[in-house]
Amino acid sequence: MSASYRLAAEPTDPPSLTDAFVRTVSQGLGGPIGRHAAAGDGWWSPARVAALIGTLSYLAGVVFRLPCRTTVAGQVSNWYKHMCYSDIPLLYPDRGLLQGKIPYLDSGDYPVLEYPPLTGWFLDLERRLAGLLGAPQGLGLTAQQSTDSTLIFFDINQVLLGGLFLVAVLAQVHTSAGRPWDALMLAASPCVAAAALINWDLLAVALTAVGCLAWARRHPMLAGVLLGLAMAAKLYPGLLLGPLFLLCLRSRRMVEFWTMFSTFLVSWLAVNLPVMILAPQAWLSFWEYNASRGGDYGSIWYVFVLAGHPVPQLNLLTTTLFALACLGIALLIILAPRRPRFGAMAFLVVAAFLITNKVYSPQYVLWLLPLLILARPRWRELVIFSAAELIYFGSIWFHLGGFLTPGNNGQDRLYWLAVLLRLAVQCWLVIVVVRDALHPDQDPVRANGADDPAGGWMDGARNAGWVRRLRPRPLVQPRRAA
Repeated sequence: MSASYRLAAEPTDPPSLTDAFVRTVSQGLGGPIGRHAAAGDGWWSPARVAALIGTLSYLAGVVFRLPCRTTVAGQVSNWYKHMCYSDIPLLYPDRGLLQGKIPYLDSGDYPVLEYPPLTGWFLDLERRLAGLLGAPQGLGLTAQQSTDSTLIFFDINQVLLGGLFLVAVLAQVHTSAGRPWDALMLAASPCVAAAALINWDLLAVALTAVGCLAWARRHPMLAGVLLGLAMAAKLYPGLLLGPLFLLCLRSRRMVEFWTMFSTFLVSWLAVNLPVMILAPQAWLSFWEYNASRGGDYGSIWYVFVLAGHPVPQLNLLTTTLFALACLGIALLIILAPRRPRFGAMAFLVVAAFLITNKVYSPQYVLWLLPLLILARPRWRELVIFSAAELIYFGSIWFHLGGFLTPGNNGQDRLYWLAVLLRLAVQCWLVIVVVRDALHPDQDPVRANGADDPAGGWMDGARNAGWVRRLRPRPLVQPRRAA
């Protein structure tokens, strides 16, 4: 039986019937979804519903940022008070894009763009589109011309980033076979409305989501291309390769992994090599920038700095902690009684990176959100996670604006508390996902007898012989794929 047919034949998982939180909420809205509606066979399929809700959520974020929309030169908006800060209109002139400079290759007197090359090429594409739409660009512009150009550039970003968000939502619909309604967790997330337009992270998020979809649909070459491009836009998609390697090793799917990895390298190098050869120092600037920064906004290390106790040798400490976390994830993958799911392990490694990292920008929630939905598709966990992230989102802007500073000019400990709350919730989710891996009967995805709907060739695969020899206790073998 073909893989595509097997995926399509999986029964649909309706959250109002299988999720206790949604079932309780649905009682006030007419009760759980009916059998025919749950199948999603009508015109309002899960994909169309998710796309509609995702569009409305994203537009809510666009409206949320209207108070910071600058149309007249000299107009000043309090970005921190209105919580609508964005890097997009700032870096457009500050990195030479407004002046017609090409990222990395021709920065002129402006600082080099501090992002991996694909993000820079994406910005250059947007710069050229802005020029085609009449945005003034070049040196010697008046203040009003600069304002008009920046506004056009920002509007182009709103359209393109919105399209990338919908791509991520539709990919989420189809990644886990039988669980299309899980995508509503991403589509309806208030975290997206809050953080989508802070930076260009949705480019990497969309590429990663489609890459995971390609892997789930057993197209390892395409998955490698997309994940390689995703890492060329942001660093975090490369973290998924470690768990994927070990999961393939355990399930005897190394041919598929090496196929994926080869195209991953090709696509990543195709984007990076031109900059590495033509502007090596500009290419290194991203790595140097991240290596030189200290404990920064959102991290536990920044709280220590604010408290007057900066941590020495921070690079060594964070690297060591993350390496230990990766070692723990590796042992979990190898020794768990049943092979853990790919989505769950991808969430763990990215969460470990962000928990131990030197900085946590508010838009990093976009990295975790799709992976959390793959790892633990339950609305209760999503609501708690979203609440903690939104509390942090508000506190960081009020912290930067000085609105949390007490009357005696002391430390704004409410910001410290928001950081600690976010970290505590993320650590709790890590514990829950680890528990699911150790006790597969508590994993909501496996409750109906499924193995790993997003695992691609690993779905239904048997354990390698060396795994059985390593474990003193009996292993739980997955259900064979149809």
